[in-house]
Order: sequence, then structure tokens, then C-alpha cells
Amino acid sequence: MVDDWKRRIDELHENLVRRDDPAAWVTEADAVEASYRYPDLLVRGPVFGLATHDPGCPGEWRLLKPVISGTPQEARDSLNSHLWFRAKDETDDPRERRALLDAVAVLESEPVDELEVLGLRYRVVRADEFARRGAEGLEPPRPTDPEPLDRTWESQRNRTWTDEGQLVDPDREEGLMAGAMKLGLRTFCYSGGVFPVEMRRDATRAMETHPEVALLPVGFSVVELHDGTWTTRGVLMPSPHDARRVLFDGLNEFWPLIYRLKEEDREAYARAAQEFRAAGRANDARVGDSLFRVCRIERAIRYGPDGPEPPRPSDADHWGPMKLHPTMDDDGTLHHGED
Repeated sequence: MVDDWKRRIDELHENLVRRDDPAAWVTEADAVEASYRYPDLLVRGPVFGLATHDPGCPGEWRLLKPVISGTPQEARDSLNSHLWFRAKDETDDPRERRALLDAVAVLESEPVDELEVLGLRYRVVRADEFARRGAEGLEPPRPTDPEPLDRTWESQRNRTWTDEGQLVDPDREEGLMAGAMKLGLRTFCYSGGVFPVEMRRDATRAMETHPEVALLPVGFSVVELHDGTWTTRGVLMPSPHDARRVLFDGLNEFWPLIYRLKEEDREAYARAAQEFRAAGRANDARVGDSLFRVCRIERAIRYGPDGPEPPRPSDADHWGPMKLHPTMDDDGTLHHGED
């Protein structure tokens, strides 16, 4: 195993040298520095998304939806909606519409993680999230992490995730440090009393059933440090600035309302929000005894002979399958308010 690791790391280094790409070298240097400043990997838990496999492209699984859902059922519900809207908007063929609606009916009543519809396989896939930690706390965005061209501070409903359409490929070249991380994560397993027995057992099994690792694009989230404990305060975002906007909106508007803060505390949050925004590309904001930070989140998905790993038996759901959309006839007629 040690010889295999050395061989693969040597290959990654040779490829990096051969490319002679200055931008790649800067990104690599950034990653090396981060590994020293933030040497510890902290697992945040699983996230879920959707992938598809076209039998005409053997071995190719591509992400259909970002791997950011907190539960398997949330990802199943997104598949439910995807197929329902395909039936509504993307076909005039009654037979195709019926095949799509039959799949929707299954998803309304059963917690299935894989379906084949019109020759395309759909799978709910699972990844683990990791944050890096060092003496300075959790790792913020790196200088080489890409930012959106339009860094607006106005709230946006639609965000662009580079997950969508990406090939899930454990053999993709992603640089020396990324390659080393993939090799290290091959033997990653939940351990210690903080994880229930079922989760540890499933993690051990996954190393055998899905031994390879593919990395997903880096995400960003807002965390709060209070009384020595880091707590997540926002959903995963595709860019540092998207997460900064979540932090600004939280301080300026949402958190004072949610936590019913006193007037003096509301004013302190508002001042912190304006100072944070005025700084432009800051990643930290302080309010009283709390430090809020935009945190860098890495994601890794296990991969086996039949593709990316689906949810594990120990992955928890907070709700079950349900009907999400109106009943539709084969001709596309909708029946609102009917079971």
C-alpha cells in the first residue's frame, strides 16, 4: 500500500511539472501552506445529491444536482421534482410522460435511492464534508479560491454550482495536494464514541464496497465560535462571497429576528454587519463574545465498481416520502387539490 501511494504521488508530481501551468503552481503552493496552517481535518457529516448514469457512456456518472442536501430524503424529493417537471415541460409524448410520472409515484411512497427512467439511471449519492482546523481555528477561504465576477451584496435566489454536470471521477487529475488527500481519505472511517455503532459499522463497510475517492468542488459556509465551540450558521454556498452575503444578511436581518435580540444587541449586530460589508473581502466578523467566520468546506464522495456511494442505512432522515406536486394526466392536464 505504501509503494502504491508513493507511485501515485510521484505520478501527480510529474503531471504537475509537465503542465508548466503558473496558475496551477500558485494553487498548489496555497494548498501546501494551508496544510501547515490547518493540519487537522474535521468531519462535518454527510451531504447528499443526485447523479445520473447513461448506459451509452459506460462508467460515467455525472452530478445532476449539487451534493448539498442534509438528508437522503431531501435529495429524493429533488429527484421527485426533477422528474415531475420533466413530465410537465419537456415532453409531448404521453408514453414518456407516463414513464416519468410512474417514477414520481414511486418516489411519493417509497424511500428509494435509485431509479431507471427512460433509459437513464438516477441515484441519490452521498459525500462527506470536511473542514480544516489549525491554531487559528477553522480554515477560511484561500486566496486562490474562485470568486464570482459580480460580487453583489443583494440576496440571490439562484446560485451557480459547479457540481451540476460534473463527472464523478476518482482518477481525475486535481493537483498534488488534492491527490494526496484522496489517497488519505481512502482509509478514512468514522471512529470514537461520538459516532454511533451503526455509523462506524457502515463506514467500515464503505471502505470495502466503495474504496476509491472523488473530490467535489469546494464549498463555503458560515460558522460561529462561542465559548470555545464552532457551530454552523448557514447552508453550504458555492463561493466565498455567497457565504459572506449569508453572514451579512444574518447579522443585519435574520439572526436578530430569529433569536429575538434586545435592541442594544440588534444595534451591535447591525454595526458588525456594516463593518463586515465595508471591508469587502473579509472573512471574520465579531459581535461581543462571538466570532463569525466564512469557512472553507471540502467534500469527498466514495466510489466503487458500480459508481458513487448511495446513502448508508445509518444516514438519518427527518421525514419520509410524500406527494409534492399536483396529479398529472398522461396528456399533461393538472388536477390541483386532488390526491
